[in-house]
Amino acid sequence: MLNDAGIRAAAGTAAAAVTLGVAALGTPAALGTPAEASPRPAPRPAGLAWKSCPADDPVEGTRLKGLQCASLRVPLDHSRPRGEQITLELTRARHTASRSQGVVLLNRGGPGAHGRDLPGVFKRAVPEKVAASYDWIGFDARGVGASKPSLICDTSYQNPGRARPDTIPANAREERAWTARAKAYADDCAKKYRTVLPHMGTANWARDMDEIRKALGQEKLNYVGYSYGTYLGAVYATMFPGRVRRMVLDSVVRPSGVWYENNLDQNVAFEKRIRAYFAWIARHHKTYQLGKSEQRVSAAYAKARARLKAKPLDGKIGPSELDDIFLADGYADYSWASHAKALSAYVVKNDARPLRKAWQPPGRLDQNNYAVYNAVQCRDASWPRDWSRWHADSERLYREGYRFETWGNTWYNAPCAFWPVDGGPPPRVQGTSSLPPILFVQASEDAATPYAGALETHRRFPTSRLIVQAGGRNHGVAMSGDPCVDRAVVAYLGDGRVPASRIGPDAECAAGPPPEPAKGKKPGRAERAASPAEPSR
Repeated sequence: MLNDAGIRAAAGTAAAAVTLGVAALGTPAALGTPAEASPRPAPRPAGLAWKSCPADDPVEGTRLKGLQCASLRVPLDHSRPRGEQITLELTRARHTASRSQGVVLLNRGGPGAHGRDLPGVFKRAVPEKVAASYDWIGFDARGVGASKPSLICDTSYQNPGRARPDTIPANAREERAWTARAKAYADDCAKKYRTVLPHMGTANWARDMDEIRKALGQEKLNYVGYSYGTYLGAVYATMFPGRVRRMVLDSVVRPSGVWYENNLDQNVAFEKRIRAYFAWIARHHKTYQLGKSEQRVSAAYAKARARLKAKPLDGKIGPSELDDIFLADGYADYSWASHAKALSAYVVKNDARPLRKAWQPPGRLDQNNYAVYNAVQCRDASWPRDWSRWHADSERLYREGYRFETWGNTWYNAPCAFWPVDGGPPPRVQGTSSLPPILFVQASEDAATPYAGALETHRRFPTSRLIVQAGGRNHGVAMSGDPCVDRAVVAYLGDGRVPASRIGPDAECAAGPPPEPAKGKKPGRAERAASPAEPSR
């Protein structure tokens, strides 16, 4: 689990405006000279039959108004280019400037997150001069959303129509029941997509990206990717270094931990974030009445969890669903105020209405997102096949005090223990000195992709630059309203300017303050709709 379905609260389609005007094109003090001050006009896109998109996407429920849509056929097996074909669905917001800088492919993460709404999001989020200079390209990757085939496996694993079993097993019998459910999910995927699953994985997604480049008639690609999208971008840059022009990779995956070890790291990181959230609630005890210390708030949460386990709300919201709701608060602070209010109402006032409103059962898009998540990650790398390894690691972390996320994350990834296709070896991730500068962006306190991943990937790409949001709490930073980060990203996309190279991070931006309890913090337009996305447990 990297980050959840748009972080739900952070991935809505309505949004407040991002404060990015023409002044954002100014050069921060740390920026160096332009890498490509006078780019040649890009070749005219060709090979795709573009037509106006419907205003509302019937598959994904997102706004496509003003965008163009097209379909692209690519090989299921890239080693057999004339063999069976699958369909990728693309969108485009065309450049309006007289001089084009080419195309920017956009990916919000996952793996499995939809992406066809992103061109409209970014066209509105970045300053007009930069927005006008590119064709912004969204795409549903293989298996995702409107692309065909669109994967969905055993929907009862995530949404049995009632409260799921508690993710924290009380005994060996409950643990065996969970493993049986995970195996049933993997078996259903095998039954439905036996010929497709061997050809999922990041390397094939990167090959698909290069097919998109060819269809667009481009010599080189620009790319913006969040979360898992950073790994996809890094793999593409490794496989096709001569095809990279500019890349912004935000919230960076650690390549050496793909994927089992990275999930163990998340269990530790999310515990720290949820404790920070509970400490924030405690500081606002006058508002929420849940306790004046992090420990007391944690006890109030445990009380709510036990009550929901004894009697799930409406038969559908139990302890696992409560954890789902609050998992978003480990990703970002946008819903801190509203979720604290819901917990307070339930514990202090015996009012379940805000909690009921906060919970949304997984829909079709979530189910598709989760199926693709497994299909990619289980295929990318080898996972332990002996359940005793999973049990031992989960028990160890739980005993060490990393309780909030550990067992939930175990069951989220458990289908990989029974996956019908062997995983690995993982794609190589290593840059060369011939690559143009790649811009990494990372919040230092990010739980979904911990800071160590950005440092490692920065080292693997010798021409890259790393901007760190010091003290940053949220997963997905670029174009979220931080003036320091956004200026640097816009300058890079605008004319290739990057921070001067230094040891360690090349530039730092100070994170803003946490939200206020009365109103919370609303993410900006790009932050809500382009923040990294993965399925909810």
